[in-house]
Amino acid sequence: MSTVSVRIPTILRTYTGGESEVKADGATLREVISDLDAGYAGIAARILDDGGKIRRFVNVYVGDEDVRFADGLDTATPAGSQVSIIPAVAGG
Repeated sequence: MSTVSVRIPTILRTYTGGESEVKADGATLREVISDLDAGYAGIAARILDDGGKIRRFVNVYVGDEDVRFADGLDTATPAGSQVSIIPAVAGG
C-alpha cells in the first residue's frame, strides 16, 4: 500500500478540517479516494459522480499527469507521489 499526499482545494477543506494537504493510502487513485473518504466522510462524493466517475468539472492529477489522459481512477499512485484535486473554474 502506497502513502501519497493529497492537495485539497479550498472548496473541499471543510471536509479536512481546513487542511490543505492530507495523507492517504492506495496503490491506485480509486483506492486513494476511497481511503480519503474513510478519513474525511463525504469528500469522495464531491470528487466522483453517482456513477463513480470523476466529476466533469473536477481535474485530478497524479504528479504532473492529468488522470483523464492516463488510466483514470486506475492510475497508479506510487508511494510518495502527490495527488492534486483541482476544481475547474468556469465563468465569463
